[in-house]
Amino acid sequence: MSSRIDVSIEHRNVPEPPGKRHPNTCPQCSSHYRDDELEAALWVCAQCGHHFTMRARTRIASLADAGTFVEEAADLRSEDPLVFFDLRPYTERLAEAEMKTGLGEAMVIGHAALDGNACELAVMDFSFMGGSMGSVVGEKFSRACDGAAQRGVPLVSFTASGGARMQEGILSLMQLPKTVCAVEDLHDSGQPLISVMTHPTTAGVLASFASLGDVIVAEPGALLAFTGPRVVQQTTREKLPEDFGLAEQNLRFGHIDAIVPRPELKAYVARLLRLFSSNGD
Repeated sequence: MSSRIDVSIEHRNVPEPPGKRHPNTCPQCSSHYRDDELEAALWVCAQCGHHFTMRARTRIASLADAGTFVEEAADLRSEDPLVFFDLRPYTERLAEAEMKTGLGEAMVIGHAALDGNACELAVMDFSFMGGSMGSVVGEKFSRACDGAAQRGVPLVSFTASGGARMQEGILSLMQLPKTVCAVEDLHDSGQPLISVMTHPTTAGVLASFASLGDVIVAEPGALLAFTGPRVVQQTTREKLPEDFGLAEQNLRFGHIDAIVPRPELKAYVARLLRLFSSNGD
């Protein structure tokens, strides 16, 4: 008999969680840290450089100049038009995600300044249902594009997603063309998109706005692939390269422009914002 192929849904394409390992234990070198130590290091392992998952509001605080970030569309919430039920109702999963993360959805948007350079921010949070993109995430990103165009500033997006949200069916998949059109409108206004891909950026988000940046950068070791290596290997029964789908392979193939460690990201993005400004100072 032929071996069974595990056709996983998108949010299962990311690497498996490390069992009962403490969340502050580095999965690469097993170094353990207190919360305050990781916060001071921007959630990067001091021993091996592993980049831990970073929450959206923590990332915004590390990037935006103090007191400059103003959140937008914070009241938007997903509905349940399909009355979706798998093991539990979709509405229950949404409520649980909001209670767990303190967020209304998997993306936070707003305008801010980075080293004095005005911009619009759209930051995804993988902790909210695997950063999956449903109708509200698509709407928030579109509003971020509109806000950047109206203010005449660049849009900086940070992605971390397992892909389209299965509980919203075709409505979720329609966010791909919606966000692509929003980026086109942003470009028509003369403003750029700076796309920063973090671990993991996969499936529908990778196949839409994340790959449309005028400049695309990634954090080290981030998984950037439409489908994760486990599913590809099970389907093709081929041995894959060790760095399959990682940022380093994407850089070699020209899919991204640079790999930037998290401690250097603010200065790097601020420099891009200056280069894209009207005077380039």
